[in-house]
Amino acid sequence: MWAPQPTSVMPSFFLALLLWVPVAGVAKPCPHLCVCYESSDFVDCHGRRLAHIPRSIPHSTWLLDLRHNNLTSLEAGSFDTLWSMKILLLAHNSVGQLWPKAFTCLGFLEKIDLSHNLLAQLPPDFSDELASLKELKAAYNRLLAVGYESLQHLESLEKLDLSYNQVASIEKGAFRGLPRLRYLYLQSNRLGILIHLKFKTFLNIQTPSTHLQLAGNPWACDCDLQRVFSKILSVRHLHVEDYANITCASPWQLAGLPLVSVDTQLCVAETATVLVITVTVLVTVIAAIVMAERNRKKSQEKNWNESDGPFDPQEK
Repeated sequence: MWAPQPTSVMPSFFLALLLWVPVAGVAKPCPHLCVCYESSDFVDCHGRRLAHIPRSIPHSTWLLDLRHNNLTSLEAGSFDTLWSMKILLLAHNSVGQLWPKAFTCLGFLEKIDLSHNLLAQLPPDFSDELASLKELKAAYNRLLAVGYESLQHLESLEKLDLSYNQVASIEKGAFRGLPRLRYLYLQSNRLGILIHLKFKTFLNIQTPSTHLQLAGNPWACDCDLQRVFSKILSVRHLHVEDYANITCASPWQLAGLPLVSVDTQLCVAETATVLVITVTVLVTVIAAIVMAERNRKKSQEKNWNESDGPFDPQEK
């Protein structure tokens, strides 16, 4: 009678064990409540009510979606193990604080979406390790100003969206470190008084072509504004795409009117005033000269009469 050989089963068991162990060993960790797609290195933590950046995010993550959560701040080193990440989505949170070195070790990152948060400023070291960043979206925040220091290392940046903030001033050299900037969105902020917005602010954008969005700001339509915009429009590589939609907020006589409909008239009153002043000064000077000449002639005639003296008949 044939009896089964126990040795014929054991190799199959060990083979299965050997095949299973490596697979289990290379399985990537995935944060609790998130979904990880290993084939695309995509980690989806969208809408999970997270209050902190989750741990155990796979090192090979290429795209991290943290939108629609309850994040309030990004601490130092929040992503320091995600060297290969290229896209970071943080929109629709309550982030109001970016701590120094929050984006350390993200040298390959190409896109950050920080829109719909509570940021009042970008920290000075914001761009220190983001040399590969091509797109920065920070719309719908509470940004008050745009400074050079926080943007100076974004040498690869092509698109900068700062629309729908509270930006009232832009540092003159704020865009000097952005040699590849193609799109700059500044619409619906608080720009309006040109003491904080000079022509050189945009002239420092040294790119082959940059498209600007500036509508929705409370522009004070005066001669200074007209001069700045006329200079911007004359620069070949700068394109104000929404110029037709820019409207005046003040003075009250022009409120609501498109700038394009009144821009040629903004300097007329000033020119007329200057002309009147010039003519007045000129007339005053001429009158003074005429009076001086008349007085000089009268003085000469008087001197001549006095030098002649009274008539003496004995001198004949």
